[in-house]
Amino acid sequence: MTKVLMVITAADRWTLNDGTVHPSGYWAEEVAVPHRAFSRAGWEITLATPGGKAPTLDRLSLGIAGGMPWKRREVERYLDSIQNELATPVALDTVDASDFDLVFYPGGHGPMEDLAYDATSGALLADRLASGRPLALLCHAPAAITAATGPDGVSPFAGRRMTGLSNREELLNRFARKAPWLLEDRLKELGVDYSKGRIPLRPYIVVDGNLYTGQNPGSSAELADRLIADLSR
Repeated sequence: MTKVLMVITAADRWTLNDGTVHPSGYWAEEVAVPHRAFSRAGWEITLATPGGKAPTLDRLSLGIAGGMPWKRREVERYLDSIQNELATPVALDTVDASDFDLVFYPGGHGPMEDLAYDATSGALLADRLASGRPLALLCHAPAAITAATGPDGVSPFAGRRMTGLSNREELLNRFARKAPWLLEDRLKELGVDYSKGRIPLRPYIVVDGNLYTGQNPGSSAELADRLIADLSR
């Protein structure tokens, strides 16, 4: 059976440049849609967070920013169906990523607050990338690679082709104008070969060897489907 480690932010906020705190967490669609796809494929899913803390749902992701009402209802119902799993994640520092066929990071603004600075996650990402085994990051989740450094101090992701939420998409949120940094900018600063889709908020994925990335919440299904197709070969 294919085993997936899904690493979810444990942050419930995003601290902005002026010191204000924006309530945050994980983005509903980015957990629900891939989890459902992997589960239907018969895969075994383990949820992990920093400290084993139950992740917080960003309530904005079930509002108008989360898409059409029917879609939000469907996502909310699915999250309700896996509440026991979400309430009892394992602590990230207790898992061995080599035990899993896929490591998958969903996004939300939460990773900008915790995973971007989490040494355990950074080491996991660096090791996983070097292993050649599948690693996937969605939307804001590539922020986590900020914590991954090589022995020479250079990001192990430098030169790799990736995507993630674009500046244009981020700045659709008014509060993002007070962001300490924007993901697209940070990825470029790390030396990533960043690209984005021509139309904001539309599905866009990038595959570079064992590294899979999706640009935005709307890329959730396409990224999950690509992973299932590739790992099922």
